[in-house]
Amino acid sequence: MDEVESLFTQHFANSDRKKAMKFLRPQQNKESHMVTFFVGLFTGCFVTLFSVYAILAHLSGMFSPTTEAGYVETVYPIFSMFALLSLHLFMYGCNLFVWKSTRINYNFIFEFQPKTALKYRDAFLIGTCLMTSVVGALVIHLILLSSGFSPSQVDAIPGILLLIFLALLICPLNVFYRPTRFYFLKVIRNIICSPFYKVLMVDFFMADQLTSQIPLMRHLESSACYFIAGSLKSHGLPTCKSGRMYRELAYVISFAPYYWRAMQCARRWFDESDVNHLANLGKYVSAMVAAGARLTYARQPDSKLWLAIVLVTSVIATVYQLYWDFVKDWGFFDLKSKNILLRDELILKNKSIYYASIALNLVLRVAWVETVMHFNFGLFESRLLDFTLASLEVIRRGHWNFYRLEHEHLNNVGKFRAVKAVPLPFRETDSDG
Repeated sequence: MDEVESLFTQHFANSDRKKAMKFLRPQQNKESHMVTFFVGLFTGCFVTLFSVYAILAHLSGMFSPTTEAGYVETVYPIFSMFALLSLHLFMYGCNLFVWKSTRINYNFIFEFQPKTALKYRDAFLIGTCLMTSVVGALVIHLILLSSGFSPSQVDAIPGILLLIFLALLICPLNVFYRPTRFYFLKVIRNIICSPFYKVLMVDFFMADQLTSQIPLMRHLESSACYFIAGSLKSHGLPTCKSGRMYRELAYVISFAPYYWRAMQCARRWFDESDVNHLANLGKYVSAMVAAGARLTYARQPDSKLWLAIVLVTSVIATVYQLYWDFVKDWGFFDLKSKNILLRDELILKNKSIYYASIALNLVLRVAWVETVMHFNFGLFESRLLDFTLASLEVIRRGHWNFYRLEHEHLNNVGKFRAVKAVPLPFRETDSDG
């Protein structure tokens, strides 16, 4: 190391050792202990507030058959939307922690700026802060409702909360992780405008996350309908359930993430002339067909024809997705590998984790079976089941993320990097002007 420093100082820094050390030993950004403190603080607040909410909801009988319809239909979409978003942030924080622990260079792969990229503590902080605010609003909403305030007044609380978070997302001030927020908005723009933008690794990775958040987007549709149509004021709940435009938008929202991802595949095929991208496009088309069949069957539950169509299309899409998960995205089932049914290069030393992950991904991929089984649940129980299944899909996606990036780190399977070698942590010579 001393010889390298001496050579670098002599030939690349004009014998100025102080200048050389700026490049060879750049100061690392120290992670603030305050972030860890606030993560713990908000976690404690969230647990406390959630316990208070559960007790108050039970005492006030909010989930009884006489009151649950109006309350669940107006409150459930917004608050479950925030819960799913927070869960995804938590899973992303777990991914960041594991990637760092296993030395997977995610900043290099995603082309993040190390100084502004989120660390796992930051992701946990955002998620816990978000959920604490949401559960706090839930408690206030329930207290006001139980105190005799009219639903048309207190039901504005979820909408206000949604507007506050949207305002924070687009806030131009340099607060609340502005570089991350603006970069996120840029990536979302690239996804929505597919195939007009060149596809980067972070673009297709984020688009894959959106395919696991279709329930969140459906909840956003429901919430927007209630506010725009004035349903929260009049509590005309059927307005947003039986309207023709609402039903057609449900198809559009369910198709949109798959469509964006398919267009990215089309753009990459156009740029690279690799037929594998067309095969990947077919996977998302099959997912769109299966999603449309399930939506139609949900509106015609007694139709044997649509039940058969759902089974056929969903099985085809699931097999397609499982093949792509295991073989293309994770690089498993290599029959010539020295590791049985895996690949030659592995980061985790315990191979049983990989086999357990294969089984878990398989089980969570077939969660759609619930849509063809008519359980005799009440409104609250059915909403709870829907939320549980949506949460399991988010967990599956977070689980998928680690192995996808591990495969990318080891083999550059996405062909987004010109070299396989990890760059040295030296700053560019023009970084100081």
